[in-house]
Amino acid sequence: MANTNTYDQIGIREDLVDRIWDVTPTETPFVSNAPKSSASQTLHEWQIDSLAAIDNTTAIEGADASFSAAAATTRRGNYTEILTETVSISGTTEATDRAGRDREMAYQEIKRGKEIKRNMESNVCGLNNARAVGNNSTRRESASYSSWCVTNSSNGASGTDGTGDGTDVGNDGTQRAFTETLLGTVIDLVFNSGGNPNIIMAGSFNKRQLTGFSGNADEVKHDNSEKKVINAVSAYVSDYGTMKVVPNRFVRSRDVLVYEQSFWSIAQLRPMQSFPIAKIGDAERKQMLIEYTLEARNEASSGIVKDLTTS
Repeated sequence: MANTNTYDQIGIREDLVDRIWDVTPTETPFVSNAPKSSASQTLHEWQIDSLAAIDNTTAIEGADASFSAAAATTRRGNYTEILTETVSISGTTEATDRAGRDREMAYQEIKRGKEIKRNMESNVCGLNNARAVGNNSTRRESASYSSWCVTNSSNGASGTDGTGDGTDVGNDGTQRAFTETLLGTVIDLVFNSGGNPNIIMAGSFNKRQLTGFSGNADEVKHDNSEKKVINAVSAYVSDYGTMKVVPNRFVRSRDVLVYEQSFWSIAQLRPMQSFPIAKIGDAERKQMLIEYTLEARNEASSGIVKDLTTS
């Protein structure tokens, strides 16, 4: 008996799911949760200050008042940098029927926006980068977290810190295992400097190292009622308070950040925007960009454990 099989049939429609699946990570915990501020120049500046050292000298009854010059504030600054992506979609592409999205331009704009945000996260906390003024042929650059954070740092052998004003960076040292002692030392330094850190941020490997600290010696727990095995640390309680432990795929993998969130801001000269480029030929073109810098309001509020092993 002759049958008409799908192998021979003409005109069968394709079976293509009307959705696009993308596993590329897009979480940006540092940038997304940092306070936002405004910049009005490419060199964004702010001031920092501190109280005088404690003076235990008491006053003599009836003595004349004496005066000393007030200490001036310290001026700090960082340059804005521009991150940009472009999209060009042919008229034919936009006219066709596509699966998983309506307008190709809209879909590509969303993708490019996520890419810019990831690049921001990497530039802010995933690089060891000094600020750069730029010129007509070279780009301006914003100093990263590690360039600023020098007062409360822990370096491996031969590792050094920069000046702490964003103008230079330290040198990487010999890598060593992340231990609770290293973390505790930096937390102590931050506290003694006046900071109250509330975030510990690490890449995947050193986040797992933290989970294994002795303070969490019984970290593997069995919840029989829910049939779960729990092996995670989402908060670290030190002698000075509780800090949220945040994994970050884009943080520099050899660093662990220990910071007070309110003392780090993303200052925007031009917020994220998308605008059309003049049409030439049979294509729709757009450019997306953001111009921003990292505002290190007072780096002594925070700390960093550097030169850690990453595998």
